[in-house]
Amino acid sequence: MNSLPVATADMIYERLEAMVAEGRFADGERLDEVRLSQEFGVSRTPLREALRMLANAGLARAVPNRGTFVRQPDFTRLVEMFEVMAELEAWCARLAASRITSAELLLLRETALKCERALAVQDSHLYYAENASFHDLIYRAAGNGFLAEEARSLQRRLRPFRQAQLFVADRLEHSMEEHRQILAALESHNAVEAENRMRDHIRIQSVTYRQFRG
Repeated sequence: MNSLPVATADMIYERLEAMVAEGRFADGERLDEVRLSQEFGVSRTPLREALRMLANAGLARAVPNRGTFVRQPDFTRLVEMFEVMAELEAWCARLAASRITSAELLLLRETALKCERALAVQDSHLYYAENASFHDLIYRAAGNGFLAEEARSLQRRLRPFRQAQLFVADRLEHSMEEHRQILAALESHNAVEAENRMRDHIRIQSVTYRQFRG
């Protein structure tokens, strides 16, 4: 009975965080519950839950008796988060280069192919979904559960910003080429190359997001 409202709230939350990352709201803008309920075609209950989740994520501020107000992320903070993400993912790639199994490589190739297909139809949302799977497979292949948990946690916080940067012209094509290079390094079990390619891949995302927000 309660699964639908929770799923709906999650869906709304993901859309709202994407809208914040895309700059659809000004910093400090009040989120109009009536308008958003109509836009998403939902009741106020799941919307309010989504707004609570947005506030918990630090992308909004709830003020009692006044409403929920957008908190645009501080760019300095985002750069710091991307720097840490780059090192975490580079570490994962370095470990994965020596620990990845044949079965994991097969899954990684299949996921890369799905990214290629999403690129072919220029579907940024589908590409990001497959891209997230590509990275998660590398976390797993690193063979360090704690490192994988930390990488997933920060990846989740950066998700809307990593997705938004894909809207920059030609970014999908460049991202896919970076994936090809990472995959090639993993296939050849070249730890240094895998580490460097992955680090550059994440650093570029940070720069590209700043370009996207202009």
